[in-house]
This record gives sequence, C-alpha cells and structure tokens, in this order.
Amino acid sequence: MKFPLVLRVTLSICFFILTPLLKAEVKQADVIVYGGTAGGVMAGIAATKQGANVLILEPGNHVGGMLTSGLGRTDMDRQQHVIGGLSLEFFRRVGAHYGKGAGWMFEPHVAEKVMNAMLAEHDVTMLFGKSLDSVVKENGRIRSLKTTDGDDYVANVFIDASYEGDLMAKAGVSYTFGREGKERYQESLAGRREILRGKHQLNHKISPFKDGKLLPHITAEEDLAPVGAGDGKIQSYCFRLCLTDVPENRISIEKPEGYDPARYELLRRCFEVDGEKVVGSLGIKKMPNGKSDVNSGWGISLNLLGANQDYPDATPKRRKEIWDEHMSWTHGMVYYLQNDPSVPVNTRKFYREWGLCKDEFTDNGGWPHQLYIREARRMLGEHVLTQHDLMTQHRKYDCIGIAGYNIDIREVQWVALRTFYFPNVTDEVYMEGYLSHPVEPWDIPYRAMLPRYSECQNLLVPVCISASTIAYASFRMEPQYMIAGQSAGVAAAIASEKVIPVHRVPMDALQEALIREGQIIKLP
Repeated sequence: MKFPLVLRVTLSICFFILTPLLKAEVKQADVIVYGGTAGGVMAGIAATKQGANVLILEPGNHVGGMLTSGLGRTDMDRQQHVIGGLSLEFFRRVGAHYGKGAGWMFEPHVAEKVMNAMLAEHDVTMLFGKSLDSVVKENGRIRSLKTTDGDDYVANVFIDASYEGDLMAKAGVSYTFGREGKERYQESLAGRREILRGKHQLNHKISPFKDGKLLPHITAEEDLAPVGAGDGKIQSYCFRLCLTDVPENRISIEKPEGYDPARYELLRRCFEVDGEKVVGSLGIKKMPNGKSDVNSGWGISLNLLGANQDYPDATPKRRKEIWDEHMSWTHGMVYYLQNDPSVPVNTRKFYREWGLCKDEFTDNGGWPHQLYIREARRMLGEHVLTQHDLMTQHRKYDCIGIAGYNIDIREVQWVALRTFYFPNVTDEVYMEGYLSHPVEPWDIPYRAMLPRYSECQNLLVPVCISASTIAYASFRMEPQYMIAGQSAGVAAAIASEKVIPVHRVPMDALQEALIREGQIIKLP
C-alpha cells in the first residue's frame, strides 16, 4: 500500500521525534542512590538489607570513590573503636585478604574487589556512566531524575552520596561552599588562617616573584582576606597516587605531553635553598606489597593550591578542566623529581625507584581515576554542624553514628608576603589554610543529613552533610562517609516502606535498626 505524501511526511517527523524517547529508559526503585562512593555503596547495601529495592547511579566507571582510588592508608586518628556496621565489615574483609584482622592499609584493587563482592552478595544494582542531568520535583519531593544519556529514574526516596552534592543542588536544596568567617557561627577556628612559620611552611628565603611578576597560583598579600574573615575558599585537591618500588610491577613515568619544567619553579627554588631536605614532598608511605599511597608531605606537593576554587559549582566541562590540570600537575611533578637536573642527585635516584603499578588502575595506565575532592558543596539543612557540635556539644539525641577524626584542613593557597628583617625587606612565599586540631569523638546527628523540610522531603545527604567548613573538616573522611551512608540507607528504606518524609522517620526505629546492623551510636 502506498501512503499519501502528507501521511508519509507526518510519520517520518513522528519517527524522528519519538526515536530518542523510545531509546530512553524509565527505571523505578524504592531508593535511588546518586554516587557510587564508599558512602553510596554502604547506603545502597543498607537499604537493600532493610528490604528496599535499590539502584546506585555512578557517573564514572568504578565503585568506591577515593577508597578504591589510592586512599589506601585509612584516615583513622581516634576512630577505630567507633567504626561498626558495614564500615567495619569492609575493613575486616580487606584485612582477611591479607590474612589478618581489620585492614586499615590496602591496595586500591583489593578495596574495589571487596566493594564489588559486598554489592554482589546483597544483589545491589549499580549502573555506571550515569551523570546527572536534571531533577523533577513535585510538592516538595523529588519525583524523578534524568541522566545525561536520557534515562529517567523514579524512586520514593533519593540519597545524594556524591562528593559534589550535585543531586541536592539540582533539587533546589540550600547549600554553601568555602570557608565562613568566625562571626558566622561564632567559631574560633573559622576564617582565613593567621600565617605563621612552622609546620607546613616553606623556607623563608623562597621568593614568589619572577621577572617582577608573581609565580602562578600565588596570592598577593593585598588580596588576602583579614585573619578570621570568610573568603569562600576551599582546601586543595590532589590525586592520591599508588606507586611501587617493585621492579617487576613498576611502570616507568614517561615525560608527559606538554611538559614544562618552569611550572615547578617554586619547587626548584626549594631545592636550591634546602637541598635534599625537600625529599619528602610526595609523602611516600609504605603499603602492602611494595606499594605506597602518595599524599601531600610537604609545602610543595601533589596538592595544587588555588586551582580548584571554582570546582564545587563548576560545569561538567570546567570540572574536567580542573581534573586535567591536577593530573597534568601530578604527572609533571613526578617526572620533574625523577629527571630535572635542579633536583639533587640522591633525590632523583630515590624517586626513580618508584613508578606506577601494573596491577592498579589497569584501564587508566596506572593513574587513579578519582580526584581527591576533600570538600565541595555543603548542605544547609535542618541542623548545621559547627565547631560547637564537635568540641562542646558532642552528644545528640538523634545520633546515627560517631565521628572520631580531628579537624583537618589542607593548605588553601600559596601567599606572597613582604616581611621585615631589620634592616632588610624580603618577599617570601608562605602557605595559608592548614589546620589540624584534635577533637573527641562526636555524634553525627540525623538532622545533618536532612534538607530543610520546606525544600525537599525525600532526600538524604550523607556525604555533603549540613556543616560549617570547620565541622566538615572533621567529618570528611571515608570511614565517616560510610557510617553516614549506612544510616542514610536504613532511614531511606524505612521512609519508603512507611511512605513518609525522611524527616518523619521514627528515631527509635531507625536507631534500633542501626544497632541491629552493628552501627555504633553510643559510646561506653
């Protein structure tokens, strides 16, 4: 049968319009977790164990976030005794791999293997390559979210376990980022830090200028906020490299494309003044099987100070640029330390013994796949955690887990200061922002995971919790993300089953369920 021309054209237009829609999928679950971080994994498993149908959506291609991407020396401080539930199960399984008890140091691929095993045992579905595009809300609730591949996901309750807080932001939930001033929450430790000589500083003889101009990424003194004032800045990011000195497992560090040794001029000047005292700049610390979790160890390190300030609210394109700049800095620095003639001979020799691992990050040439996002957005929810919650108001009626890490903020910026050594005036480089302050274990309140009721009633946020910069600096460790994630998963399952807002989850029921699952919510 031959259709009239008008009908053929109409059918063609309809086919063209509908084809993308037909390809898109609409998937439903009781609980949807956005972000396959360690916190997201624990949230998904916990909700499943409570009987909920769960989907975890992960923008990348790997599970576990930083816990499987190089952060193999667990940030513990005073918290081993407060880790229970699924978090402790994870560390015990890691330890079993090495033939011992709880394993607090581990190789990235071992952590990923354990994470995947735990997900499989509980039949939790995790979908990769699922970047958030948009959110649909109705009557104060998230109805659905759409990923950039066009698929729609509908759930009763949503959990934002991403490092960036993208879901809460798309859902119109209030948030902030960057450090506040002391006056905001009356926090003595808040705001721009006073710059003092001592730990985490460079030699005072290092000049910040070249040809009359400041070196890249250095803040001029006149651009500094007053001490104690808020400036919206965030602590530095880095890649946590997994390196090895075992020859048969070592990948040599090749010269990166576009490599420019001038980029490391500040480091060169440090070697010029301090010689081999600078050898600890990569912070190489031994791990199982001849490997090392490489973090920041000195004033000039893998932390690229100042390059991440727009990351929290940046577009996907801009975030990729920031990731690429950090990877370029990382790759170039390792190559520089191994090869540049300005590096002392013995230091070059030391670093040449280390390379990437053949058995780690095998789909990325040995380079980690996750940038260490120490902080990004922070929710402004039902209860904003502050320094007071950590230091004077430890106990909470709605405790869903216990945090035990010190207040830990990495360097924020390199600063050029003019100093006076009578009778001379000298321009020097200092680092600003570092803070390490002890705290006793403190209760994580359920309210810190809740958006304001008026803004969203079916969302929980266990990673980008509601907190000041100072409070978040104590919370922001992977074990605590896992603890909060498990608690969010249990709460989400209860809210879904009872068809109630997450704000109305009975606290006694939630805490009882957590205790049954081994979560520690009360100290002896």
